[in-house]
This record gives sequence, C-alpha cells and structure tokens, in this order.
Amino acid sequence: MELTNHRSTQSSAQGGHATRAATLPLSLTVVRHGQSTANAAFEAAEAVGALDVGIGCRDADLRLTALGRSQAEALGRWIASRGGGPVPQSLWVSPYLRAQETAEAVLAAFDDAGLPLPDVRTDERLRDRELGVLEMLTSAAIELHHPGEAARRRLLGELRWRPPGGESCADVALRLRSLLRDLYEEEPDRRVLLVAHDAVVLMLRHIIDGLDEAELIEVAGTGAVGNTSVTRWSRSGEGRLQLDCYATTPHLE
Repeated sequence: MELTNHRSTQSSAQGGHATRAATLPLSLTVVRHGQSTANAAFEAAEAVGALDVGIGCRDADLRLTALGRSQAEALGRWIASRGGGPVPQSLWVSPYLRAQETAEAVLAAFDDAGLPLPDVRTDERLRDRELGVLEMLTSAAIELHHPGEAARRRLLGELRWRPPGGESCADVALRLRSLLRDLYEEEPDRRVLLVAHDAVVLMLRHIIDGLDEAELIEVAGTGAVGNTSVTRWSRSGEGRLQLDCYATTPHLE
C-alpha cells in the first residue's frame, strides 16, 4: 500500500529557465531502500552462478527482508536523532513496495521520537530502473539465454545500453531531471528526503554533480550503493547543491 500524500504537490514540469531561477532546497538526501527479498536472492544466486533466483512476483511488489526492515528502522532512528543534521520536512518516495516499507519505518521512528511528520509524496519517477525482458535474470542466465544482449551491454556501456522493453541509465536520468525540476520549484528552502533505489542514487550523482560517463563509471566502480545508504547534498553559498556524503551507512556501524 502506498504512503498517503500529506500535501498536494502535483504540478507540470517547467522549462529549463524556470528550473534555474527556482530556489533550491536547503538539503537533498536520497537513501536506497533496505535489503529486499530479491537483493538477498540475487546475492545467493550470483555467488554460485545460478540461473534462477526463484522470484515470481513483479519487481514493484518485492518486500523487505527481516534484515531490510532492521536496516530501515536503524535508518529512521538515526535520522530522528539528527545524526545527519536537521530532520527532513518533506519525504518523496518511490512507489515500489520495498521503498514504501523503508519510508514507513522512517516515519514510525519520527513518530516514536515525537517529531512532526514530514509532508509525504509518492512519485512514479523515483521507481527503480526497468530491465524489461531481462528482469529477474542473473548474469549467468543473461549470458546463456541472451548472449547478444550481453555483448551489446558490454559494447554500449551501462549508461547507454537499453535492454528490450526496459530502460537505459540515461532513460532513468531523463525522468529524474523532470522530477528535480518539480522538486526545486515545490521545495524551496526546505530539507527533502528521497527514498528510492541504487540506479536513482547514481543518476542523481550524474545530474546534480555533472558527472560525465567516465566519471560515473569511476563512481560506480567504488562499490555498490548499499541498502539504506545515505547520499546528501546541501545548498552552498553559491546557490548550488554541493555533495556532502555518498553511500554512507553510519546508522549500521
């Protein structure tokens, strides 16, 4: 079940000039959801080169594991304790169930701490990258059943490669540019938290930090965006969003 929107914030995307003129949020924080059933299944399958992860539901319907719920609860307590600075005033969430469950754990921690709940919005543009016909396939299964796509992926690179029926990372970036235009217009001078997915975190780095393809590959090569990891930008004196931290997990230490 999707989180209830506490504030009506729907509006059409504005042009580039309106985006540049808008006042930025005071801070923008994005966290990846807690460990999902697919995260755990893929980790086990990839470790032994298995072809099947045993997942039969839609990607959008994947739930958190027990560990994922524990991670989300720890994240909520850390944010509520102001571990990352002042608490967010707005919460934008992917519609996918694992992100919704993570956001619910954060809101529960706010409530337990007696903090005012942030305004909540579920936004489709924060969904995970869609992999089309390759959805829920392990690397070994892709190599075996779709060798042409595996070769095309290596040739084009992750930013440009679009699986049949799915999205390239550049496609994800395109919808996030639209989301950021709305967010900048609707959240001036506010602290905003996004709960989403690893592809969303990387593409926000691409957009906000102006990373080119080579720089993006370098960032991705430093390691995966961990479950409930925190990436945050703060508004600088020059009126830009400046990266404070990337994929950190102080609440899990």
